[in-house]
This record gives sequence, C-alpha cells and structure tokens, in this order.
Amino acid sequence: MGRPVKPLASLGCDLPLELLSATGRYAGPLAFDADRPAPKAERWLESKFAPWASQILEDWAAGALDQLDAVLFSRGDDSCQRLYYYLCELRRTGEVEGPEPLIFDVGHIPRGTSVAGTVDAVRRLNARLGVTEAALAAAMADAPAADIVPSDSDPLCLLAGTLPPDRRLHEAIEGCGWGAYGETLPENWQRRAPEVEAEAGDSFHRLGQRLHAATIGPRAFFDRVERLSSRIDETGATAVVLWFCEHDEAEVWHAPALRRALDARAIPYLFLARRDWRAADGAIEEIRAFLGELPR
Repeated sequence: MGRPVKPLASLGCDLPLELLSATGRYAGPLAFDADRPAPKAERWLESKFAPWASQILEDWAAGALDQLDAVLFSRGDDSCQRLYYYLCELRRTGEVEGPEPLIFDVGHIPRGTSVAGTVDAVRRLNARLGVTEAALAAAMADAPAADIVPSDSDPLCLLAGTLPPDRRLHEAIEGCGWGAYGETLPENWQRRAPEVEAEAGDSFHRLGQRLHAATIGPRAFFDRVERLSSRIDETGATAVVLWFCEHDEAEVWHAPALRRALDARAIPYLFLARRDWRAADGAIEEIRAFLGELPR
C-alpha cells in the first residue's frame, strides 16, 4: 500500500483556493487563537511580525501541524511571506519539522506581465498539486459565499481598517444594540477571487486572471475610499469604527484619506490607531462610549 495522502492547508489572502479545493485534500486556512501565548516562536520572530505569525510558528514547532503535507503561504501579505522564509530556514537547520512550506506569487500591478506572472504561478503550483483542468473547472463553478449583512432592524455600525483577529470588536458593537458589519482576518483568508470580465483560456488561466484582479489583500490595487463609501451605501451604516492595530503596515497608510471621506459624508466615526491587536487597551470601552452617545 502507498503512503496515506495528507491534507493541505493555507495561510494568508490572495490564494488559489479553488485549486487547493480541487485536490480533495484542502483542510482550510491555518487557525490561531489571538489570546494564546507563543513563547518559543517569539525567540525567532521580531516584534514587527503580525501577532498571528508567532502562534502559527508555535504550533509548527510543537508538531501540531505534522498531519499536513504542505501549507501554501501568500506573497500578498508581508508577515505571511516573511514567515514562509523563516520556516524554510528553520526546517533547513533542523529547528522545526512539519509540513512543506509553499509560496504563491500573486501579482496585482495593472499590466499584462503581472497577469501573466500570476497565471504562471497558478500553473507552477499545480505542477506540485496535480489537479486536472476538469477538476479545477468544477471547483471554480461553485459560487463563493455571500457576505452576511446584519438585519436592518438595528442601526448598523461598519467596522473598517485593519482586519481584526476575531469578532470581539463586533461583539462590543452588538452589545450596544447595534448591528456590526466588517470582515475578520480568518474570514478574509477564506475569500475567493470573484469572476472578472472577459475571462479567457483554460481554468488555470482564468483563475490567474481572477487572482490578479482581486481586491482581497492589502497589496491589491483599488480605491479604499470608494470601497468604504460603497459599503456604507450598500449596508445603510450610520456609524463607523475605523480601527488600526499597531502592527498594520499597509492599510493604515490610507487612514487620512478614509477620515477625510468620512468627514465629507458627516457620518459619525471613531478613529482608533496603533491599537492592541487583542483589544486589551480600552478599545472595547471606547467603542461602547462612542455608540452610547449616538441616537438609535
């Protein structure tokens, strides 16, 4: 009998999730617990890594991921791609074992060579995975999950900025009698790239086109102000919490433009910058105070 086929996992955004799913071995994104310490991993990682990175490495070093064959990392997130290189070196030196780290090179620059590079990345990954064109086409035919907007029976508060690690900020908003709308980081890692106009070629080429055009990750080329305004209009939000954690090195650069847009709309908002990732710095209390002063 042959060796048992181990599952695959992923880490980060802007990944060809349909290709992973088409293998029949995809176990989903790696999970983390925002409150769990990671003392061993912190010996290897600098403080500028996103906090989730140390928890992933802690699990890796402890053998908690040994049941996996490989983990696909995204080049579309700085902490994610740096963690990939750290793990490659730690495995090379025998400090850790565990699954094989793989990396996916997504490109977003609006030019033909960037599209071609992303399509080539899909094909190179498939040389490792061995998915048939028919299997990928079937996986791509499954409709992605739709966003769930809270019931319009409550006033709605939009949570924007850094993607939080879990729903604790949402729960603070909901505890004030408001609906909370905004993506978490684990939800973002499960998002599939939507279809694009004028898709062409086989399924591998079309998937590369979708990933290139996607606006999922922090390195994507799109207008953040326009997206924020669209989400306010689409959801009917009447308040915004604009939250950036202290480790954010991408989305926070757009904070001034986002604030100007919110000022121009005259919509009440709470601006929280350089905040603790676990919201252990009074952010929850500030949200409660902010919403408590607004009419419902």
